[in-house]
Amino acid sequence: MDVERRSTGSVAAPATLRLNAVIVSVVDTTPRVLTVRHADGRPALPYGLLRDDDRTLDRALRRWVGEQSGLELGYVEQLYTFGDVGRDPDETARTLSVAYLALVQPTAARGDAEWIDWYGLLPWEDWRAGAPPFLDAALRPALETWVDADPDPACRRRRRDRVDIAFGVDPEWDGVRVLDRYELLWEAGLVPEAQRDRGADGAPVPSTALDRRWQGEPLALDHRRIAATALGRLRGKLTYRPVVFELLPRTFTLRRLQQVVEALAGVSLHTQNFRRLVERGRFVEGTGEFEEQTGGRPAERFRFRPEVVLERPRPGLGLPRRS
Repeated sequence: MDVERRSTGSVAAPATLRLNAVIVSVVDTTPRVLTVRHADGRPALPYGLLRDDDRTLDRALRRWVGEQSGLELGYVEQLYTFGDVGRDPDETARTLSVAYLALVQPTAARGDAEWIDWYGLLPWEDWRAGAPPFLDAALRPALETWVDADPDPACRRRRRDRVDIAFGVDPEWDGVRVLDRYELLWEAGLVPEAQRDRGADGAPVPSTALDRRWQGEPLALDHRRIAATALGRLRGKLTYRPVVFELLPRTFTLRRLQQVVEALAGVSLHTQNFRRLVERGRFVEGTGEFEEQTGGRPAERFRFRPEVVLERPRPGLGLPRRS
C-alpha cells in the first residue's frame, strides 16, 4: 500500500506502508521470536502489506501471519511506527512500518518461518545466571573506547551519561531500557548493523574487534531495533498488566509461571518471594489437579483469575530478583 507524506511548503513524497510482527513464545526456559527469510536471504521479522479488502491493520496482520507461518494469533497490540529515512536501502520511497507485538503459546511454524532465541539477538539482556561475563570483559571496555574517542569534552560527558544509564553503572541495570542499549551499541559501531548501515548520516562508524558472538545475531533492515523495542515494552508491561498468562496454557504450575516470567524478564527470581507475590495478588486460583514431578511431590495446577484486572488498576507481577 502506498501513501503520501505531506508537509506545508514541501513536495509530497511517496512512502510504502508495511506491517511487522514481533511474535513471541516461550519454549521451556527460552523466549523465542518468529522470523522469516527476507528477500536478501537474511532472517527478518514477519512482514506484509495491506490489501484493499483488509478492513483494519489488525485483520491484515492476522491474515498474512497465518499465510506465512500457519500461526493463529491471539493477543496482539500495536507496538510502534518506524519511519526513519533509509530503513530499507533498496526502496525508492520512504518505508513506514507499523509494528505489532503478539504473544502465542509454543507451536510449530510452517514454510520458511523459524523460531529463534530472543537472547541470541540481544545476548547482553539475559541476566538469569548473573551479569553476562562479556559485559565487563569486552562490551563495557569497548564502550569506554567509544566515549573517549570524541574530542569534545561536552560530547564525552553526554556519551558517559548515556553509557552509565543504559548499561547499569550508575544507576543499576534497568531491564526495561532494552532499546536504549541497542541504539547505543549501534551508534558506537558495536553491532553488525552499524557496519552495514555506515552510520546514521552515511558516515563510517568506528570498527571494533568485539567478538561477533557478543554482538548478537543481526536481522534484516532495522528489525533488531524493532525486536529490542518489543522486549522493552513486554518487560515494562510485566509490572502493570498480567500479559504473561497469554503465554501459558489454561492450567499451569507455579514453577512454570515463574520460568516464563524469568525468561521474559531476563533475571532469576526468588522462588518463595515470587510465590508470595502471586498469592497476595490473587493472580491465580487452584484447580485441584496435580502434576507429577520428577524427584518431588506432585505440583498443583493453577489457572489465571481474569477478575484481577477489575480489582486494581495495575495488576502486574513485578520483578523480584533472587537474593
